[in-house]
Order: sequence, then structure tokens, then C-alpha cells
Amino acid sequence: MTKQSIYIEKMKTQLDELNANMNTLDAKAEEAREDARDMYREEMRKLRHQSKLAVAKLDDMKTATEETWETMVSEMEKVRDAFTHSFHYFKSQV
Repeated sequence: MTKQSIYIEKMKTQLDELNANMNTLDAKAEEAREDARDMYREEMRKLRHQSKLAVAKLDDMKTATEETWETMVSEMEKVRDAFTHSFHYFKSQV
């Protein structure tokens, strides 16, 4: 395996874990009081959007050239970190 494929697999695993945890959290949020449920649904919508951005960035990385690889790694980590931070913040609110 190349350095790039190892990195992509690692990121995919991290995103898959976040998405699985997000689904669990979504179920928990649905059990909340009705007034809080709407807020939770909106936050889940935002998390799902961030997830889609991260998956799209990961897909872009699969076709990266050596010249663009380091830039794409930096961008991927920013997207992943933002998604992770948002997830953990939301989780602390549920």
C-alpha cells in the first residue's frame, strides 16, 4: 500500500466511525422533548452536511497528484477536524 492509500483508508475509517456515532446520537436526539427536538434536527442536518463535505474531500484525494497531495491532506484534516468538533459539541448538548 502506498502512503496515500494508507492515509485515505485511515480517514475513511475515522469518517465512518463519526457517521456511525452520529446515527446513534440522532436516535437519542429524537427521544428529546419536542421543543429541543427541532433544534437537534437542525444540528443533525448541519452535521450531515459536514459529513458529505468530508466524504467529497476524501473522494477528491483519491485522484490527487503528488504535487497536490500535501495541500489536499491539509484541507482534509481541516474538514475532518471541523466535523469532529461539531459532532463533539452537539454530543455534549444532547
